[in-house]
Amino acid sequence: MKGLSPLDPSSYSRPELAIVTELKIALTVDFTKKIFRGSVDVYVKKIDSNIKEVILDSKGLKIESIEEIELHENLKYDIAKPVDEFGSKLTIELPPKNNDTYIISIHYETNPEASGLQWLEPEQTAGKKFPYVFSQFQAVHARSVIPCQDTPYVKTPYTALITAPKELTVVMSSPRNDKKEVSEGVAFYFVQKVPIPSYLIAVAIGALESREIGPRSHVWAEKEVVEMAAHEFADTEKQLKAAEDICGPYVWGIYDLLVLPPSFPFGGMENPCLTFVTPTLLAGDRSLATVVAHEIAHSWTGNLVTNRNFEHFWLNEGFTVFIERKIVGRLTNSQEQDFAAYSGTTELSETIDQLGHDNPMTCLVVDLDNIHPDDSFSKVPYEKGHTFLRYIEVVVGGPDVFEPFLRKYFDTYKYKSIDTDEFKSFFENYFADNPCIKNIDWNTWLYKPGMPPVVPKYDDTLMEVCLTYKNRWVDWDDEKEPPPFTKTDVQKLSTSQEIQLLQEILDQPPQSISKLKKIEKIFNFDSINNSEIKFRWLRIGLKAHWEERVDPTLEWVKEVGRMKFVRPLYRDLYGWEEARQRAIDNYLKHRHTMMHVGAYTVAKDLHISK
Repeated sequence: MKGLSPLDPSSYSRPELAIVTELKIALTVDFTKKIFRGSVDVYVKKIDSNIKEVILDSKGLKIESIEEIELHENLKYDIAKPVDEFGSKLTIELPPKNNDTYIISIHYETNPEASGLQWLEPEQTAGKKFPYVFSQFQAVHARSVIPCQDTPYVKTPYTALITAPKELTVVMSSPRNDKKEVSEGVAFYFVQKVPIPSYLIAVAIGALESREIGPRSHVWAEKEVVEMAAHEFADTEKQLKAAEDICGPYVWGIYDLLVLPPSFPFGGMENPCLTFVTPTLLAGDRSLATVVAHEIAHSWTGNLVTNRNFEHFWLNEGFTVFIERKIVGRLTNSQEQDFAAYSGTTELSETIDQLGHDNPMTCLVVDLDNIHPDDSFSKVPYEKGHTFLRYIEVVVGGPDVFEPFLRKYFDTYKYKSIDTDEFKSFFENYFADNPCIKNIDWNTWLYKPGMPPVVPKYDDTLMEVCLTYKNRWVDWDDEKEPPPFTKTDVQKLSTSQEIQLLQEILDQPPQSISKLKKIEKIFNFDSINNSEIKFRWLRIGLKAHWEERVDPTLEWVKEVGRMKFVRPLYRDLYGWEEARQRAIDNYLKHRHTMMHVGAYTVAKDLHISK
């Protein structure tokens, strides 16, 4: 058997034998013990009528009882020994019954160390008065909070009744239906009617407020942050409309945003109805709001049509980057769309250099047999996937030909989970009369490691400006010549061009510290409130072994949990021998403030065993 089960190497569940069709969650939060306790009703349907058990995924859960509700019968169950980070197989015996459907009620509590939850003390929040908890279930951490078939192959609707202290607000990846006071505090009721995979169930509890930012959108955050967030994401409705123009109707009703505390490990997480975003997007000038375009795109690519398992993650993320850049193109121009694509190719090249050109994790379709999905996370499914889709769009005749195909694809596979072979088959059938598709080398694109075999020609107008500035920077002899830039020159660059200029410099050999100090006086990078600029400027300094950059870097990776920033910065510090031990000490001192997926991956970057 490949991996943990035939359909998904990362899940014990066997949905081809007995499948979960609905979840009813009822949990109470306990901030003192850092647990949730309560129950989940799991609706099960036999696929194989001869089967006598249902298999769920579980990780660190303390199960108190399991019963079949309609039969009022306690059920026998077995929790197997856990395997690495995958948790345990939970096998529940199914009693004889006249039909093949069951409602199984599992009473349990979570573990304080649940890998899918981040618990924050009041001092770790913006308001400093109340605790906070939020979830991050992708890829396979739902099992640490809810016993379920924790595989994207299975998509179910869910309801949830979450009870929290009365001072706090609960939000979920679902429309909120009601709330009422109860003896333990306030109970919030949610109904998600659209079937979703377990990794898209999400919850956050904190001292939250909301502001309306559009006809179907609110932004949620602590009150200290909410006004800034409302300003930053004011263009959300424009992005939604552009996405609908490309992809078809938005089926989720509301599109809200939750700005999380800084320890959130991702830029955004596409939880339905409530995108989770990092506060590192709050630049003040909306220059980083394209991350929201990415999460909006997920409403179709990933949430509506879902990868069957995480070996086919590119079907989620490659498509999403592709749609995200189309949204950017609709709202700005094709030059901006191609500039983003060009920049993405640069990032992909850096990633593949770091991973190794023969590394199987640089294939679009990966083999996750005995490999945790968190260990396969990189830019590859995002950028190599995007490049492939741009390439086949060009092959078939461009956007006017390809976008109707996209809408047909989303409509055909909505509410379903598919794999790469199904996508390929659908594409070839749709374009059966187009002789150009014979030129697509599917095997190399999908199953060969390294850079893509073809990179489409992008409009390089905006990139050429960055390259001109880069050459002036690199060729400048700062000991003999005045700076090649003025503050007026700098003002001509867009924020995205400044970011790309720094990326180009980062890709060069180390710069002299004296040159960097003079550049700082012109560009004022240290005073810019843009996390993408700060990240690259710190890395350029570390690459130059600029000692004054070490402490600000250690301070920033302590405050910010976003892996896109934290992992490369820690790797840079580790690679500089004089800074290595300080990096390790900094991580060991503060890893308890990081979410599991961030702490787990950074430990590997720093070569720290458990």
